[in-house]
Amino acid sequence: MSAPDFDETYDWVVVGSGAGAFVSGLVMRAAGHSVLVLEKTAYAGGTTAKSGGVMWIPANPFMQAEGETDTIEQAETYLDALQNLDGGVAPGTSPGKRRAYLENGPRAIDFLLGQGVRLRRGAQFWPDYYDELPGGCKTSRTVVAEPFDTKQLGPMRRRLRKGFAEFNVLLADAAKVGHARTNPDAKKMLARIALRTVRDKLLGRAYTTAGAALQGRLFKAGLEAGVEIRFDSAVTDLLCEEGRVTGVEVAGDPAPRRIGARLGVLVNAGGFGKNQEMRERYMPGTRVEWSLVPEGDTGDLHRAMEAVGAQLAQMDQMVGFQATIPPGTENAYVLPGAQSLTGKPHAILVDQTGQRYMNEGGSYELYCETMLRRNREVPAVPSWAIFDAQFTAKYKVADTFIDRKIPPGWLETGYLHKADTIAELATSIGVYAGALSATVDRWNGFVRQGRDEDFARGERAYDGCHFVGDPYSEEPSRGTIAKAPFYAVPVVPGDVSTYGGAVTDEYARVLRADGSVIEGLYATGTSTASVMGNVYAGAGASIGPSLTFGFIAARHAAGLDTATAARAPQAAVVEPAA
Repeated sequence: MSAPDFDETYDWVVVGSGAGAFVSGLVMRAAGHSVLVLEKTAYAGGTTAKSGGVMWIPANPFMQAEGETDTIEQAETYLDALQNLDGGVAPGTSPGKRRAYLENGPRAIDFLLGQGVRLRRGAQFWPDYYDELPGGCKTSRTVVAEPFDTKQLGPMRRRLRKGFAEFNVLLADAAKVGHARTNPDAKKMLARIALRTVRDKLLGRAYTTAGAALQGRLFKAGLEAGVEIRFDSAVTDLLCEEGRVTGVEVAGDPAPRRIGARLGVLVNAGGFGKNQEMRERYMPGTRVEWSLVPEGDTGDLHRAMEAVGAQLAQMDQMVGFQATIPPGTENAYVLPGAQSLTGKPHAILVDQTGQRYMNEGGSYELYCETMLRRNREVPAVPSWAIFDAQFTAKYKVADTFIDRKIPPGWLETGYLHKADTIAELATSIGVYAGALSATVDRWNGFVRQGRDEDFARGERAYDGCHFVGDPYSEEPSRGTIAKAPFYAVPVVPGDVSTYGGAVTDEYARVLRADGSVIEGLYATGTSTASVMGNVYAGAGASIGPSLTFGFIAARHAAGLDTATAARAPQAAVVEPAA
């Protein structure tokens, strides 16, 4: 179709409002181009706003400012090693694409700092998820946003998607507070947070943190730069002319609108976590109810890209989030996680035959993938978290301490099982008592000898970090299950997003199955097949690429150089939370 057939035209049209969307918009506005962001829902931010908001960016300027000698070559060695874990070539990744990501990630962070977006290094002890591999990092390659006062958005504040922690606190500090009974400094930190909260209230501030803080800062920068955003604007079709994507069709009443895109269309529309039909097709055994993604993640743009010839790949992948769902939390904004349940001392995970089958301290993506794979052999969805009185004296279950008072309904509904012996616990959960007793005895033997001979739990730095184990314990990852009463709760393979989609190249251009480029169409984030392949490198391995390839796409579409160049980094000053 020709330009006059459009109702209106912009230089750059973005579908979805995640991290990559706003970064691309800022690049385009800096280059003098018009930008329109089309958001299907009533809120900006997508899945990122509900997440931890962490970006995995090796060799980032914050690491360099702190004197840490991470390099792109080390990270490349690590990503290459990850590909060998899966045993197959994932279409969404290639050496060239991984290199483009690693080279441009730090450049994207520099660019955002220059745009006034306040970022900082993530927790300094947030290791890569396979830190034992060549090139793996045992400290942290993560970048996060400073907590954000949503009042800075003015009337648009109501349009920012709510996060999971509406406080003036860094996610890393909140994780430390989560160890309230073993961290000697937790009470002091809680007092500081309380005082900060009172001060902010008196000063009329309304802070959020984690993913909502990142999206809030990007949203604010985009608005100030002149990025236009429209809400409740569902894109129904990608419009083509002679094989090139030239615009989009947006649902409307009484008629749809056709919007042209002179330089291209970027899809950053999330995944298909809320589409049970697609889940059944690509990820059988998973459920919409176990997904933390927003209501708009129904895979509309996956199907639209496929309709114009895009190759979809890695569609069986998801960013797992093992969840345990007590009665009354089924419709919670964020489901209670189980990563910090079975990864801590005095707890293990078993299938429905009473067998342990994984390193419970590993990455959440691998945890849920392993659970689903196990379920194809023996019943394992749900699996059972098994723990004892030593655990409940120190740690929470589904965000709740239960050693002094068990919440109403937990026992009555059969969510929580409690018994004086492992054999009685096995009977309660329908597992052969001899099998569960043998599993617990074997685990206790491993703990006493100081090595998990089955799954090497505790041998990675990541296993004992704040977000999985307990670094304040003498043994951060392992502990016996030997003190009555004994407990069990079900764990299911939830997710924070699906992880497959359109195959793209090193410039974020969408590709056909024959490898040819669909001109005018770019994609990033979980609308694409991940550059990580079928593995998850570390915290922020979905948001980091989303942001970076949004940056790359806009520079390519605008005709700017995307090759690695000598950088003059912005000052990477690590500031305390406001």
